Amino acid sequence: MFNNAGISGALTPVPLASLDITDFDRVMAVNARAMLAGVKHAARVMTPRRRGSIICTASTAGVLGSVAPHPYSVSKAAVLGLVRAVAGEMARSGVRVNAISPSYIPTPLVMRTMEEWYPKATAEERRRIVEQDVNEMEGTVLEAEDVARAALYLASDEAKYVNGHNLAVDGGYTVGKPPNMPAPAQ
Repeated sequence: MFNNAGISGALTPVPLASLDITDFDRVMAVNARAMLAGVKHAARVMTPRRRGSIICTASTAGVLGSVAPHPYSVSKAAVLGLVRAVAGEMARSGVRVNAISPSYIPTPLVMRTMEEWYPKATAEERRRIVEQDVNEMEGTVLEAEDVARAALYLASDEAKYVNGHNLAVDGGYTVGKPPNMPAPAQ
């Protein structure tokens, strides 16, 4: 079962003290609670059969802070917590539970965000920001098909012993962040 849910909520980044709790609750209801419900109901079918694979879409925003508004980041971190919390229990029933954390892909959700964040940029410029500026890999572009291939792998028998894992499909985006330090003296 490929458990894929996500809304961004309010797109304007705000300081924590100004966070809209109603917006936060709405994002959590879709991105975290609905994901939990999907895992629960898949488990009800898969556990008696003693086999299955549940894959949850998380995000690089759940791995790294400050790359998306707080509600989205917290909700996707909750998805990663969900996977870790249930993978061991489900393994004893022959069911694997994993996550995929893609980086920015020019999906309608991401492009709406880019439109709000970069209102003066053209659609083409916003797409370039997503495909070239934000992502890490030189000479290649992350596409939805790359996430689909990762999901196919996790669902396949080739991943029969992969459980509780977060497969980052991000070209190295989450492996590190340069320290916020002044450049060394030459």
